[in-house]
Amino acid sequence: MSQQPYEPYESYDPYQQQPQQQYEEVRGHTQTFQGQTWDTGTAHQHPQYEQYEHPPYAQYEQYQHQPQQAPEYQQQPQAPATDTHTAYLPPQGQQGQPAPTGAAPVAPATAPAAPAADADEPRLTYAQRARLEGRSPIIEPGLKPAGLTALLALLLAGGAALGSYGLLVPLLLLQALTAAGWFRLNGMWPARQGIALAFLGGVVADALVLIAGREYAPGAILGTCGVWVLLTLVLQLRSHAGADERMYGLMATVSSAALTILAGGTLAAAPEAVSAGAVAVAVAVVARALPLPGAASVVVAVLAAAGAGIAVGGMTDIGAAGALLGAGAGVCALVGLRVASYDYPSRFVHMTAGVALPLTAAVPALYLLGRVVA
Repeated sequence: MSQQPYEPYESYDPYQQQPQQQYEEVRGHTQTFQGQTWDTGTAHQHPQYEQYEHPPYAQYEQYQHQPQQAPEYQQQPQAPATDTHTAYLPPQGQQGQPAPTGAAPVAPATAPAAPAADADEPRLTYAQRARLEGRSPIIEPGLKPAGLTALLALLLAGGAALGSYGLLVPLLLLQALTAAGWFRLNGMWPARQGIALAFLGGVVADALVLIAGREYAPGAILGTCGVWVLLTLVLQLRSHAGADERMYGLMATVSSAALTILAGGTLAAAPEAVSAGAVAVAVAVVARALPLPGAASVVVAVLAAAGAGIAVGGMTDIGAAGALLGAGAGVCALVGLRVASYDYPSRFVHMTAGVALPLTAAVPALYLLGRVVA
């Protein structure tokens, strides 16, 4: 049976025929589609409903030239809807009737809240903010680590007065803080194997110095450093990490082991020099932590260290020459304190490297100047 064409547009009532019924079905499906599968992160509609973004009144004129059949709703691609939260509803008049052809879509009743302007903006770190303000981005350990350094220095001074074995306990604590702090200062964490290896090197150096005596202490310390460099090379060659990471780990482990072994030089220095130098370091780091201008703080710290050297040297055979020993130890302590400073707040770095490095850096001065003045 052949199909009959539609009547002319003038006598056609689109609201009572099949297109209107299908349009109502599409409206109902569109509203149901909103609550079930609408993706708020994109603005794409199902292709079956895309054609009804604008009412198809202008298409009724073509019905007089087409056979009677339902329009195909999946022919024309349509741009995605601008509202990403609700499916499109056809424009309505004030009495619920469809609006005239070409009317703009009705805006949704409630618009989505705009995100905060600074929601995606990265927060500046202390170092970045300091650079923008023209200040130094380096953060010094502060007064609390300085107090711990002073306490450890006093333990070393008291241990040196008791003898080599009395000095051994605070020395092991100094070496443990040095090994752990240097690894974290270089950005390597966790690095338990490297920290343990560096600390073991310090323990071996201490044992060799105690066995060989002060006369052969330099050879024992340098020999331990050489053996630990070779051991670190072997361990890094067995690593399955990338070449850059292995090289970085090698340098961090070697330097950490060298500093930890170097701290064992306190056993090789004269006991009077260790006592005077340790007290000088304690005074220097506390004075440096006081709220004074930069240059003035350095001068005050060095003068205070020299005064502490004189005071302790007067109690021993060093005498006034303790000023030289105290000043030298104070300068080395300030160098170690500067190395322990960090460009981002890190409590672990300040409480390990910030405590140990001032004392570790002062060990060469204690040994060399101690041989001169003691």
